[in-house]
Amino acid sequence: MSTDYARSSEDWTRAELLARIVTESRRHHADYSLFNQAMADHVGLHPTDMQCVALLGMEPGPVSTGGIARLTGLTSGSATRLVDRLVKAGIVERHADPNDRRRSLVALSPAARDRIGAAWETPGRAFGAVLAGYSDSELAVIADYLHRTAEVGRTQAQRLTSGDDTP
Repeated sequence: MSTDYARSSEDWTRAELLARIVTESRRHHADYSLFNQAMADHVGLHPTDMQCVALLGMEPGPVSTGGIARLTGLTSGSATRLVDRLVKAGIVERHADPNDRRRSLVALSPAARDRIGAAWETPGRAFGAVLAGYSDSELAVIADYLHRTAEVGRTQAQRLTSGDDTP
């Protein structure tokens, strides 16, 4: 693992910076996967369940099981089993859709939201401390990069799962 990052930005060529971003992105993904596993273990969930909980926590309201399948990339049957596990564990609650009684909506239970929120307090402070070292304009660049690369990731995941080989 290279630690040659003490150089100022003017000391890097564009090719070196791009290579560094690729390397650090891969390292970040691997390290975040390990963190997600550790957090899931800490709160007593499977990593896929933890990912679903994180995604549900970002939604503005309850989500259908089909919506969970789209958010997680799971098949509808796998999403149904995931929701069944989370309901049984008291992590989510199912409610009838007020607009379609044949369908149910899923939301995090208040107790799970509190429990998982408490588990996130220490890591949240640690991540916040890293971000505190950046200026507002640097934070805007980081947010833009994360947003745009997430969109690329979603698009490429959809392309790969659809069998489309066009870039």
